[in-house]
Amino acid sequence: MARRAHVYPQVAATAADLVDGSVVGVPPALAARDAARLARRRNADVVAVGRGAYALREDAARAEALGLGDLAVRRLIRPLPVVPAREREVAVRRRLAAGAPGVVVMQGRAPLGVVRRSIAPAVVSMRPRLERWLDADSLALLATVGRLAEAHGARAYAVGGVVRDAWLPRARVPRDLDVVVEGDALIVARALAEAVRGTLIEHARFLTASVALRDGRSIDVVTARSERYGGAGSLPRVMPAGMGEDLRRRDFAVNAMAVELASGSFGLLDPLGGRDDVDRRRLRVLHPLSFVEDPTRIFRAARYAARLDFALDAWSARCRALALELAPYGELSPARLVAELELILADAEPGRALAALARAGAFRLLDPRYRATRAGIARLAAMPATLAWARTQGLAVEGVELIATTLTAEAPREIAGAMVRRLGLTGAPLDRVRDALARAPALRERVRAPGPTSAAARAVREAGPTALAWLDLTNGASTRPAVERLLTQVGRARPELAGDTLIALGVAKGPDVARVLGALRDARLDGKIRDRQGEIDYVRGWLQHGEKEG
Repeated sequence: MARRAHVYPQVAATAADLVDGSVVGVPPALAARDAARLARRRNADVVAVGRGAYALREDAARAEALGLGDLAVRRLIRPLPVVPAREREVAVRRRLAAGAPGVVVMQGRAPLGVVRRSIAPAVVSMRPRLERWLDADSLALLATVGRLAEAHGARAYAVGGVVRDAWLPRARVPRDLDVVVEGDALIVARALAEAVRGTLIEHARFLTASVALRDGRSIDVVTARSERYGGAGSLPRVMPAGMGEDLRRRDFAVNAMAVELASGSFGLLDPLGGRDDVDRRRLRVLHPLSFVEDPTRIFRAARYAARLDFALDAWSARCRALALELAPYGELSPARLVAELELILADAEPGRALAALARAGAFRLLDPRYRATRAGIARLAAMPATLAWARTQGLAVEGVELIATTLTAEAPREIAGAMVRRLGLTGAPLDRVRDALARAPALRERVRAPGPTSAAARAVREAGPTALAWLDLTNGASTRPAVERLLTQVGRARPELAGDTLIALGVAKGPDVARVLGALRDARLDGKIRDRQGEIDYVRGWLQHGEKEG
């Protein structure tokens, strides 16, 4: 006789069933080092800082390693998701997949424990998206790298902008590609260079290499690594590591995604919730001391936000404020600061990025006493237009010098001096910045004043590119037409006679040649000479009567 089907009870896992870590409460003012030690003794992963605020033990330990052990643990809180003990398992998994480092589970009003980020995120195939976005050559190149890495016992992953921007509706197609290798990146790079007949440049000390392709593109091949910072603002010590650690060392979650290149499906690895951040158009740091470890990330955040139309989330903005509060950073070199400013100037929206940095107080990294003014912010926003104008006029302006001029224009002398030193400006570059500020008032009046054209042209000629760019940035509406006219006239007023001809006419070698050439140019500007014969007659008169003729 047939038996009736047995009905089994349905078991639904809850958040309480997933708890695998503990929470310990600490006073908000407790020093980070003491919070870390207490958490280690209690084997706790999370510390409750007052009611409803949480920090990770690893962040407290990181503060101690950076020499910030006295920092109050309340400065390290993270926005951890909090769920009741009866919350469904799937809801917890969703929060972890969105990048949360852990989920706090509450039993009533008290923390029951924490679900740590130990659940592997689902791998999503990126092949359809990459096929729509990348050209066939780039896609084939990535597949080649994957095969070569596997053939040498390694695993290769595409990282960086190529992964992030593939999720954007309108992004620029990357010219260059970045690949991280779990294994020996140098061996993979050598094999790739041979396969594509590219040019290999190795950086063995850093376990990295670049392969330049014949079409002008390049692909950087880097060994997967972890980083350890010895102090705030210092360069990190790098060590080979797995891909998971490599992603966790990065600046923002949107840049902490990778695409595996071995399987052919181009599976997305997104353990920190980067894709969700792209959808929300936000930049989120990976831990509260990210900007303290590397303050140049503040500049990078502004550059990405301006180009991608993203914004720092509120927590990351608080992390940035903490880093600026802890400035200055003695181990942050001028070269690194200048490199970030040059990257901003070369990017798609430099004006927006520079103005955003000023509004956020980022230039306190140059001197903690600096405060941006409304006029200074407006000038930083307008700087790209001035630099573009300068290029059309043939003026070779160094963008960083113009930034330094703008930042120091309204700063007290002591602060201005400290800021230019932090940018590493010495010698001629420093002289050009100071000269631009000193000349501006008189130069503004000179180019607009009535009188001989040669006098105004001489002022423009002697001012130099940086001073002219500063004049345009501060008074462009009233002075630009006059400056353009004078620059054009100076270009057209070059004497036809060369130095050798002047010597043949009897001008003594040495300073007199330059003096006569200048006099000829001024005479042309003022309409006293119109042709070559006029120049010859002028020189003969100069020789007969001396400089009074000029």
